[in-house]
Amino acid sequence: MNIDEMIREAEERAADAFKRVDHNALICQERVLNAFQTHKISVRHFSPTEGYGYDDIGRDALDEVFADALQAEAALVRPQIANGTHAIFLALSGTLEPNDTVLSLTGTPYDTLESAVGLNGDIPNALSRFAIRFHSVTLKDGEIDFDTTKEQLISDPSIRMVYLQRSRGYAWREALTIERIRETIAFVREIRPNVIVFVDNCYGEFTEAIEPTAVGSDLIAGSLIKNCGGGIAPTGGYIAGRKDLIEAVSFRQTVPGCGKEIGSYAASYRPFYQGLFMAPHITAQCQKCAILFSALFEMLGLETLPHVDDVRSDIIQSVKFGSKEDMVTFIQAVQAAAPIDSFVVPEPWDMPGYTDPVIMAAGTFVQGATTELSADGPIRPPYAAYMQGALTYEHAVLAAKSVLRSLIAAH
Repeated sequence: MNIDEMIREAEERAADAFKRVDHNALICQERVLNAFQTHKISVRHFSPTEGYGYDDIGRDALDEVFADALQAEAALVRPQIANGTHAIFLALSGTLEPNDTVLSLTGTPYDTLESAVGLNGDIPNALSRFAIRFHSVTLKDGEIDFDTTKEQLISDPSIRMVYLQRSRGYAWREALTIERIRETIAFVREIRPNVIVFVDNCYGEFTEAIEPTAVGSDLIAGSLIKNCGGGIAPTGGYIAGRKDLIEAVSFRQTVPGCGKEIGSYAASYRPFYQGLFMAPHITAQCQKCAILFSALFEMLGLETLPHVDDVRSDIIQSVKFGSKEDMVTFIQAVQAAAPIDSFVVPEPWDMPGYTDPVIMAAGTFVQGATTELSADGPIRPPYAAYMQGALTYEHAVLAAKSVLRSLIAAH
């Protein structure tokens, strides 16, 4: 079977999954469109501001549109938020106080957040420096361990927040579906009704018909160079959820007592509005890319997660290669298929915040944008690569051909 025939067979296997993605995108797009119309967004909201940023209508309306689109009471959307980890850290540090404990139900967080909360060395300004503890419940066969969770919630009154990482990070597990998040929140509320539930929503926005905030999450956070930016936002992040908690986070993002009322932006807000509007469609394109690659690699006999017909709650496709050489070949082939820096050959390197060398393919228009075609992973057994993107399904098909050619040539 030649490569074109493999692509056609993979698409046939993926046909039903593609239909589900398109149906979900329509539901999310309607909600986003309604948010724009409800808040009467017009060209005047795109205008930049300077100085203190008092009465910045573009900034304030963007918060309101995001809140509605993400089914939250309020949102804090800022270009000044550097990445998803920064957004998560703001949410944690803005709502927690000394002697509070965060209980992660999805195991140890991904590498960069470990440093931020103080699990990876004594780093200045980490949460641990302020007597805020971060404890983890190890996943049990890739699922939340409800028995241990119950024991922890009953025995430790200092637990003020329960933390859920929706996506997989560099772990070999499924993303948390909205239904699983709903069940988990209901379980937690029975034991500790007043605990704050915070969901790291990175990579998950618009992958299902509703968001974690619609099933009881008090806070969610993510990056604008992932799903919510629609491949257009050049930077930024968001936190959304309960109004009182968003106000508290805003006091951390700027200064206590001023919060959301200050903070100007001297460039246009248009990319953030337009990116949000495009987000459901672009997220669907990313999911179709992931489904295609899942089908192809399953045809080659490799282990993938999710599988072709699985319910998807993030945009990531994991592939287990079993050898460093095949993993590196795959990621280099993804880079070669990129529109930007296709001539660059990525190699593993000691990336800040990570405990193992990491190799990344990121030939993107926006640096680090994971709705654009990218792939990465730590160089450690079982040598799994994690792929995200692309902005268009057509690009995914062309990238798949590049990857298959490279892997076939390597063997």
